[in-house]
Amino acid sequence: MSEAPRTRAKSMWDRGFLFWDCYFAVVWAGALVLALSAEAPDRAVRSACVALIVLLLAWYVADGRAVLLTDGADQRGTVRYLAVATALFAGAGILVTETRLLTFALVPQCFIALRLPRAVVAVTAITVVPVAGWALLWRPDAQDVFLNSVGAAVSLAFSTAIGTWIIRIIAQSQERADLIAELQASREEVARLSAERGALAERERMSREIHDTLAQGFTSLLMLVQAVEAELDRDVGTARRHLDLMQATARQNLAEARALVAGRAPADLDGGSLPDAVRRLAARHGAAVTVTGTAAALPPALEVVALRACQESLANAAKHAGPAAAVSVALTYTEGSLTLTVRDTGLGFDRKVRPEGFGLRGLRARAAEVSGTADVVSAPGEGTTVTVELPVPEQSPPVPERTPL
Repeated sequence: MSEAPRTRAKSMWDRGFLFWDCYFAVVWAGALVLALSAEAPDRAVRSACVALIVLLLAWYVADGRAVLLTDGADQRGTVRYLAVATALFAGAGILVTETRLLTFALVPQCFIALRLPRAVVAVTAITVVPVAGWALLWRPDAQDVFLNSVGAAVSLAFSTAIGTWIIRIIAQSQERADLIAELQASREEVARLSAERGALAERERMSREIHDTLAQGFTSLLMLVQAVEAELDRDVGTARRHLDLMQATARQNLAEARALVAGRAPADLDGGSLPDAVRRLAARHGAAVTVTGTAAALPPALEVVALRACQESLANAAKHAGPAAAVSVALTYTEGSLTLTVRDTGLGFDRKVRPEGFGLRGLRARAAEVSGTADVVSAPGEGTTVTVELPVPEQSPPVPERTPL
């Protein structure tokens, strides 16, 4: 039926083939009635014609239906079935002209089971052979031969045109069905990749959040434990102060963990402004804070990025700058941007020798998510300066400064 025959999908074709069974049965029954009721030729000839029609029906049930259900996938089996069916039909049509009604049953089968060129050849044989054989056997007058020939020609032209048109429609429908299947598969693949991308982005976000909050807090706790162990026997007062700081840090970590689980803003920003949160954070690290410009209410995403950048920069200063280093934090509000600068006077580092770690990469990624930039300037013995610049939406209303903690 098509240029590349394939096995039909049972779920669709088997259900729809009952229509063809009924159609073929009606045509065969009609041909049988016409053969039995024909006035000529004699009874013996009509009986032979009826026998051929019955054999044709039996051949369809035994072999033809299975061939049609596979859409002609086995072309040898298809040719065998149609050759026998055409021979039986031609015999009946030669004996009794009325039985050529079976043409309407066999022609669709040709287009169903054969590729288009072979289908046209088979239809031509089904249309022409019975008329030619009838004319040779019964020697009718020229008028009858002419009329039957015209009828056969019209039937052939109509069958070929309709069959070809239907095949093209079916082929186009199949192409569209294949395209829909491809689109469906592509949509499922896109959905899968989107889900994987979303999961990866969420993992990266959670990694940054944990690194900038919980991991930093646990690092501080470990450093304080080591300090308390060293001070417990010789400086109880300092040890107690460190224990108090450990308790505050643990509480802060717990608050950050709860905020992460609940999807809320960082604990330092809960109910306060960004300058207040930066001051609290800087106080835990012993850093000085300056705020320049008029503090404005910013979108939560910008404030989270600024606070996390400050946390990461202060944590790096505590780990790498050295105990004698002075650390300062500057927040600068301008009309179109917010700039955070964390500067220390510590040991510094050579960026060519020591590549950036996860924290600085995460800091840059955070800034990029809100169309901001992050820059790190450092040199051995000259300290380190981290500058994060974030774009600020226009017309941000100013908010009153809170009393520094």
